Amino acid sequence: MYIKNFPQLTPKSLDKISLDLRIIGLEALEVAISSVEPSKLIQNNVKIIDDKLVIHKDKFDLNKFENIFIIGGGKASARMALSLEEILKKHPEIKYEGFINIPEGQQISNYGSSSEIRMNFASHPIPNENGLIGTRAMVKIVENTTKTDLIICLISGGGSALLPLPKRGITLEDLQKVNSLLLASGASIHEINTIRKHLSDFKGGNLAKKVHNTSKATLITLIISDVVGNKLDSIASGPTVPDLTTFNEAYDILKKYSLIDKVPPSVKNVIEKGLNNPSLENPKKHDVCFNNVYNYLIGSVNLAAKEVLNYLQAQSFKSDYFTNEIEGEAQDFGNDLNKLISNKVNLYTKKSGKHKIALIGTGELTVTIRGKGIGGRNQEMILSFLDTIKNEKIFYKFLILSVNLDGIEGNSKAMGALADNTLLNQLNIEKINTKSYLDNNDSNGFFKLLKCEIITGPTGINVNDLLIVVIELHV
Repeated sequence: MYIKNFPQLTPKSLDKISLDLRIIGLEALEVAISSVEPSKLIQNNVKIIDDKLVIHKDKFDLNKFENIFIIGGGKASARMALSLEEILKKHPEIKYEGFINIPEGQQISNYGSSSEIRMNFASHPIPNENGLIGTRAMVKIVENTTKTDLIICLISGGGSALLPLPKRGITLEDLQKVNSLLLASGASIHEINTIRKHLSDFKGGNLAKKVHNTSKATLITLIISDVVGNKLDSIASGPTVPDLTTFNEAYDILKKYSLIDKVPPSVKNVIEKGLNNPSLENPKKHDVCFNNVYNYLIGSVNLAAKEVLNYLQAQSFKSDYFTNEIEGEAQDFGNDLNKLISNKVNLYTKKSGKHKIALIGTGELTVTIRGKGIGGRNQEMILSFLDTIKNEKIFYKFLILSVNLDGIEGNSKAMGALADNTLLNQLNIEKINTKSYLDNNDSNGFFKLLKCEIITGPTGINVNDLLIVVIELHV
């Protein structure tokens, strides 16, 4: 199982319905994680048939390429690379080599000295020197390609931090500072990536531009999405896709979060130069640099949600994938979640009998950091929900589970947390001050105390966050 503390989360002391709901919710989570495992996504979407590389409905004749170079980065890229290598190894006549950036501390099974793909450990969410060294190594590979080469770029969430290449005049330290400011500001991932793209010579379509300007080699990108709406230009800040954002938007975002005078002078200077010189803008939709570029989305949280939906329906739950656009402040969504659940439950209160209801949502919330605690967006959202309903009488059994599927969220070691009637009763009996935990952004401290954090460790998976609500109602 992926969930390492499953026994702790399902103690036999729970009443039967609460225990059943926890088991069902956690098993649904296992289904979700398994469905978007990166190696499975590669195997399902990439084939070699009759010397042709087949991706979706497209075919690339491998006999036309002298070499294959594999580059990229992200939280899921290690397993993507190993799975791609398994496919290539079955065809020993194909020459390939690669270099990718992956998160520090990520465990890689089946990776050894025989691999032709070098994996370089870099930091996330704040970029470091190792990430910069790795990205420069990829640029060197690109600069040595010819038109008869094939470049396969592996991209997943986390690539924005793992693939740093600041524009001239911006130091790595400057980049680290602006990333820290953005992550603490409450800005959405789309807003953060708008800034990142305009400070980078790799992201925002600039990798595609480098390939075009050096060799015009064929560039294929395999992408696993971790952003709401699967916007390709926002996933890892879109190194190989047209940038749909502008320097004007980047400047407005810095102003919106009162960061324009807090960012390093070099960052402000690059943004302001871009405002006054359209030629400095990142490549847009009709730029010739994309003429020989092929981008493929091979996985997203939508697939996980679909599998969870099927699983819960098989368990006799009337299930609803109610949104794939969960966004905004975690505490605000936690407050609103009570209304959403109440409205759903009220539809069944006039129908006698037992009702099993499930709600599934996906997206990514944000947290404005005000305290010094340990936590993450999903944990903060559920804690906010509990703070909202702690004085209410709940006449139905419920379980809420919300997680970051990559296994780690915020500055905690948890992927998320769960909450139910048992937890609600416990915090009321023990008179735990949920508001104080919220004010200190210490949601993990709360869930660790009540033994309801969900622990998997890094999963090597990176798609949007997943919310599962299961309810049993007797009328």
